[in-house]
Amino acid sequence: MEQKFGKNSIDIKALREFCEREGKMVEYRKGEQLEREGDPARWFGFVTEGCFKYVTHGISDDKEHITWFSFEGEFAGDYPACLDGGPALTTIEAMVPTRIIRVSGEQLVKRFSQDKKSMELRCLVAEHLLSQARARYTDLHRATPLERYELLLRRCPGIARHLPMNAIASFLCVTPQQLSRIRKTVTFSEKLFQIFTKPLNICSDFHLGRHFFGHVGAFSWDFL
Repeated sequence: MEQKFGKNSIDIKALREFCEREGKMVEYRKGEQLEREGDPARWFGFVTEGCFKYVTHGISDDKEHITWFSFEGEFAGDYPACLDGGPALTTIEAMVPTRIIRVSGEQLVKRFSQDKKSMELRCLVAEHLLSQARARYTDLHRATPLERYELLLRRCPGIARHLPMNAIASFLCVTPQQLSRIRKTVTFSEKLFQIFTKPLNICSDFHLGRHFFGHVGAFSWDFL
């Protein structure tokens, strides 16, 4: 199976094992919803393939805003609303064909109520989600759009090949035009790295450098 998306660094092993043991594998086609904004939240699970986006809408213009992604190897769900059937804050929708090992909120509550260790797991989940939310909020203030894009690529190297540009732009809080310029910058930097880290061939690299820098105006070649 092709690994389309990167693995998240956060891994709550006990919770993943609970989903694998008690849950059901469910497949979502592109556009199908795990949760709908405003409806009672019901589900939580471990994504084994694909990607979910978390969508809300503007208060005045009803414009779609993507607030989060759950990639392969990560958990998905409107937590903690799913524990008591509270209204989902976002619509959680499959962006590509997606598979998830799904459990209900009731199953989670029962699991968390078993013993002290289970209660500690509930606290651990809450701490991880808070950490994610704080990191996202902080990055919106301290990181440039380019830096936010690079952070997203580290979390999910395959995202640019599999998700539409407008979805990524919404998550990064930039316009599609800005994202297009950012991607060109990243691609240009990658090409520079390839040029200056490949094995040296004096003749061919000399002419390549003269041609390259002559076009971008980085150096003057009048002395040659």
